[in-house]
Amino acid sequence: MKTATPRDASSPLASPRPQSAREPDAWRRGLDHAEARRLLAEHGPNALPGSGPEPLHRIVLKVLAEPMFLMLLVAGVLYLALGDLAEALFLLGSIFIVIGITLFQERRTQRALEALRDLSAPRALVIREGQRIRIAGRDVVPGDLLALHEGDRIAADGTLLEGSLEVDESLLTGEAVAVAHRAAPGHELVFASTVVTRGEALARVSSTGSATRVGEIGTMLAATQESVSGLQQASRRLVRTLSALALALAAGYCLLNWLWNAQTFIASLLAGVALSMAILPEEIPVVMTVFLAMGAWRLSRHRVLTRRVSAVEALGAITVLAADKTGTLTQNRMRVAALVTADGLHADPNDEAMGPLPEAALGLAECGLLATPPEPFDPMEKAILELASRLDAERRARPGWMLAREYALTSETLATTRAYTVAGQPGYRVAVKGAPETIVELCRLPEAAGADVLREAAGLAARGLRVLGVANGVWHRPELPERQLEFALGFAGLLGFGDPPRADVPAAIAECRSAGVRVLMLTGDHPVTARAIAGAIGLSGRAGVLTGGDINRLDDAALAERLRQIDICARLRPEQKLRLVRLLQQSGEVVAMTGDGVNDAPALKAADVGIAMGERGTDVAREAAALVLLDDSFASIVRAIRQGRRIYDNIGKATGFIFAVHVPIIALALVPALLHWPVLLAPVHIVLLELLIDPASSMVFEAGPENPDVMRRPPRPRTHTPFAPARLAFAMLQGAGLAALLVAGCALLLAQGEGAAQVRATAFAGLLAGLFGLALANHGGGLWRRGHRNPWLMWMLVGVAAVLAGVLGIPALRALMGLALPDPSAAATLGMMLLLLSAWLVLLRLGIQGSRRQRAVSPVA
Repeated sequence: MKTATPRDASSPLASPRPQSAREPDAWRRGLDHAEARRLLAEHGPNALPGSGPEPLHRIVLKVLAEPMFLMLLVAGVLYLALGDLAEALFLLGSIFIVIGITLFQERRTQRALEALRDLSAPRALVIREGQRIRIAGRDVVPGDLLALHEGDRIAADGTLLEGSLEVDESLLTGEAVAVAHRAAPGHELVFASTVVTRGEALARVSSTGSATRVGEIGTMLAATQESVSGLQQASRRLVRTLSALALALAAGYCLLNWLWNAQTFIASLLAGVALSMAILPEEIPVVMTVFLAMGAWRLSRHRVLTRRVSAVEALGAITVLAADKTGTLTQNRMRVAALVTADGLHADPNDEAMGPLPEAALGLAECGLLATPPEPFDPMEKAILELASRLDAERRARPGWMLAREYALTSETLATTRAYTVAGQPGYRVAVKGAPETIVELCRLPEAAGADVLREAAGLAARGLRVLGVANGVWHRPELPERQLEFALGFAGLLGFGDPPRADVPAAIAECRSAGVRVLMLTGDHPVTARAIAGAIGLSGRAGVLTGGDINRLDDAALAERLRQIDICARLRPEQKLRLVRLLQQSGEVVAMTGDGVNDAPALKAADVGIAMGERGTDVAREAAALVLLDDSFASIVRAIRQGRRIYDNIGKATGFIFAVHVPIIALALVPALLHWPVLLAPVHIVLLELLIDPASSMVFEAGPENPDVMRRPPRPRTHTPFAPARLAFAMLQGAGLAALLVAGCALLLAQGEGAAQVRATAFAGLLAGLFGLALANHGGGLWRRGHRNPWLMWMLVGVAAVLAGVLGIPALRALMGLALPDPSAAATLGMMLLLLSAWLVLLRLGIQGSRRQRAVSPVA
């Protein structure tokens, strides 16, 4: 902080002045303008290289090659050929939705890189030709001399030449505590996009643009490929298979009718079209679009923003949640967690059961306040101000106290001192805070007493706390000394600082554990701090910690084995986080990665589900992630996983319903040609059925409740798919029962001499009623379920009744559909088919429940 006192004349950053005649060191002049222009032309602007957007025609061609698009296109053309304009326009319009989603995805990658570029300092203070000038950050070049002050965002990577700084590097390292840097023979480095929280210094620029540390992250982010969800892969395989099957059967069926049944070619072609429409479940792309879009909307109600819709499906398969510690598991703000006074009193200011702080602890807080500027940047100094709010108003305000001088942190003395004059009192009152070793030295404590203090400090550090020592004293001479070492100080105590865990994290981790989701902490912080936080939130009882150094030493096989034995990874660099995410994926894990800093962005993008913090997170993290937690609550991740599992379960139910209902449609389209019956289902009937199947398979099942065990079972395997033959066998068995009943009923009516219109009406009415019965059976309950009511089921029932009443009750529509009002015999046959269908569906459900119970108890036996 800038004080009212003049700046020390010896400071390298004293007031700007011409240096050509008065400055003996040539390097202090910086570059000349001509050299700067040459370097700018040679190295380019200090900005991340932008990758141009992919051309529109290339994106469109990519979409045209997708099997899902081909399925929509074929179905739409068939509907156009049949003259059903509304359904055709709906399916063909979905093509533009797919293209729009793809365009959004490409633009999202561009925004991630643009956000990284925006992190570069927009303006920088440089010294050129001995003059300090402020230039655009993109104009900084290698060799420039940067003048850095408190609050500056550093424009480029550089080497510290003079002075000392404390820098917030959390965007790069994940550590919440500012890092001290001082000019030294070891060439101390500072990095672009980090923020100076204290001090002043001169630094020589060593790297700009993509050559900086943040630039390397940008390059990794641009090169990282996003994963394709398992549902997308499975649906592509299914579409290819069904498309080939439908075309082959339709062609064979067309030839069968033309050659064997002696029908005209046009009639045979229409029969083949009807069969292909019966086989092609064009509802699947609709289901995927609606379920994932509605899932994203439901997640937003839980304060989770969806940036990549496919991640909604992947949520339910997560097996490993790799959580960044700072800002995700913790609050990303320092808090005083422990006070140790000079007489050995220990106090926890956050322990409400303790009551008011003892006077000795308040005295220590008061001393820490006096050693702290009133408007600090440093997180630990902010924590001291928060602690000092417990003091009464007079002790906080200190009327009559005036700051006389502030001593900054130096390479010789790792402490800061503030000296005050007090009205009506001679001399100066001095307050100091700094590294415990430095405070022991400044207080000139006896060896035994100093060892006790350092032992206390080590104990606090073992708890994962950052430790500062505090001292005070009185300076009786009229002039203040030049060095802090000359003060006579008394030891006041120790302050322990921690980044507290979020309150809802322990319960969220426990729920993850019950759901079979492993939580892995990834952090750039110290192993001791990481282990302490892990213990506080109940993450793991295992003491092992994998460090960045370990990762560099281990090959992939050894690292994969070590990952199975630990739950904490500390001192990580960005590329190491990315390597861990990829290694976990190669081991068969479905990985969710949470984070909030620039350093998390590549891993966020590479993970199956990248989850960024919305409040504290950086633009880079938010743009790279698939999901953004708007409230930064770790518990929201658990709610998102719950929603993801519910959505996937309901996609499976909807898929089962689609396949079940298509079996009787295929049977009624195929059997008449084989048995020389009259046509029972024409394209116009199938179109009308689809008007009910589409909303039933999407809206009805999307709004379905979650299964009771949704968070008490392990995640589904990565290879699991709702389209697996074994999973669909039950649904197709349901449909086969309905198909057999319909075919048997039609055979009975034809044997009794009923006309084609009567038989067709009975089959169509039975198919409509069976459609609703299959929806109820696959939905998992009746119209109402305890604690959940699905209004879409009632609307579906109304729709079935309305369609049935329309096609049978309106003469013109009845004639168009080729139907007749059922006579008593047909009505009795229809009633019997529906009763037998209900019994069949109940028996199937009882059988599958018994099979599941048998599998559950068999391992015990």
